[in-house]
This record gives sequence, structure tokens and C-alpha cells, in this order.
Amino acid sequence: MANLKDLKNRIGSVKSTQKITSAMKMVAASKLRRATEAAEAARPYAERMENVLAGLGAAVAGSAGASPLLVGTGKDDVHLVIIATSERGLCGGFNSSIVKAARLHINALLADGKTVKILNIGKKGDAQIRRDHKSRIIGLKDLSHVKRMAFSDAQPIADEVLAMFEKGDFDVATLFYAKFESALVQTPVGQQLIPAPIPENASNDDAMAWSAYEYEPGEAEILEDLLPRNIAIQFYRGLLENAASEQGARMTAMDNATRNAGDMIDNLTLTYNRSRQAEITKELIEIISGAEAL
Repeated sequence: MANLKDLKNRIGSVKSTQKITSAMKMVAASKLRRATEAAEAARPYAERMENVLAGLGAAVAGSAGASPLLVGTGKDDVHLVIIATSERGLCGGFNSSIVKAARLHINALLADGKTVKILNIGKKGDAQIRRDHKSRIIGLKDLSHVKRMAFSDAQPIADEVLAMFEKGDFDVATLFYAKFESALVQTPVGQQLIPAPIPENASNDDAMAWSAYEYEPGEAEILEDLLPRNIAIQFYRGLLENAASEQGARMTAMDNATRNAGDMIDNLTLTYNRSRQAEITKELIEIISGAEAL
């Protein structure tokens, strides 16, 4: 049976841990509201940008001189996989779910004989993916200094990816992040950024619909400006979704940890009381036995 002093110390330790997890839950809940508002505010613009590019892209995809950001390089040999995760832990399976989705995509590409390059955003995902694909990692973007995600934090990453594409370092780029659904649900998403995806079932209809508009300047000139901007916007959207998902996952994880600590305290207290009662009973028996011996 455990020593009473050890049990008492352990109860005190678990109570201290419970206070920490409860405080972290409240902090995550306060950050979640702001992060959710930012993610939801960015969605309509990012989705509308995708629709505009899909329509314009369907209209000019077959024309000569179309941007490589739209039609690609003509090859599908080298893939850049960008994995966005958090800089801090204690957020349940948030990072693991993103890395798992990215790892499945990477393994499928490798099985098809493709060359894969990995760019990590966030230290937690980098630590996990490095175990299996260390040689394929080309960089790590540290955003631990960022307190509140802004477009200026996404723009440099987008510019670097665009510069790599212009140099011919890859043919296809895919961004992995977690889309925020609720505090309990964060869905891993793999979004192709380069070349810009055009829905197959909408290509003909969109081409006819958007061809009814007259553009000044022309579609090609508009796309030349919109396509690089769209890369930065989609990066920003993914980072905002990740920020909201991280706080939701952390709030849920800390709530579960606080509840588990409470259950552990109850069990330890019950064990402590039983042990204490057993010690008292033992001492009483010894006293009574000694008195009877006299």
C-alpha cells in the first residue's frame, strides 16, 4: 500500500497540474474567438478569388502564352509539399492529423516515382516529418514570434515559393493545413496552389460564362497580377485556419486534461482515505492488543 505522505504529495502535484491546464483552457478559449473571427472573415475573399481564377482560367487555359501558374510547367515530376503546423504543443492531435495527411500524400507521390520536396511551417510538424523524410526537407519557417497572424506574415512565404517556381525548382505545390470546423473538429486539408486548380466539371461552362465579359486589360494581364496574389491569399487563409484550429484543439485538449486530473484527484483521495483509515485501524488494534496483554 502506498505511503500516506507519497499519496498526499501526488494529490498536491495533480492539483497543481489541474490549475495549469484549467488556465491554459481559458487562455485558448479567449484566443479562439479572435482566431475564429479572422478565419471566417478571410474565407469569402479567398473562395471568391478561387472562383474568379477558375472562371478566367477556364477561358484562357487553352490559349498560347498562358501563365505557368495557371497551366503548369508541362511536367509533373517534382512536387513541393508545404506542411503548416503549430509552433507550440499541448493541442491534442492537431499537428499529428495534418502530418498524417501530408505523409500519405508524400508516400503516394514517391510510390509513383515523383520527386518530393518539403517546406515546413511550424516546428511541431517539422519534428514529426523529419523522422521519415529528413533528406527531403528544404526549409523551416518559424512563426513563433507571431502573436496574431497577419497578411504580412504570409506574403514572404508566398514570395519565396513563387521565386522557387520561377527558378524551376518544382512543378506542383500543395499546402496542407487544418480547416477549422468547430472547437471539436479540425479537418486536415491538402490544397493545390500551383498550378491553380480549375474544376473539370466547370471548365466548359465557366469558359462560356466568363467569355461574355470584356476585360480591360485582357484576361492574360489580369491573371498575371491575380495568380501571384492568389498564392499569398491562400497561404494567409491556411495560416488563419490553422491558428483557429490550433486554439480549438488546445481548448478541447486542456478541458479533457482538467477533467482527467479531477478524476485522478478523486481516485487518489479515495486511496489516501482508505490507507489512512487502515493505518488508524492498525494502530487501534495494536493498542487494544497491548492492553489485553497486560
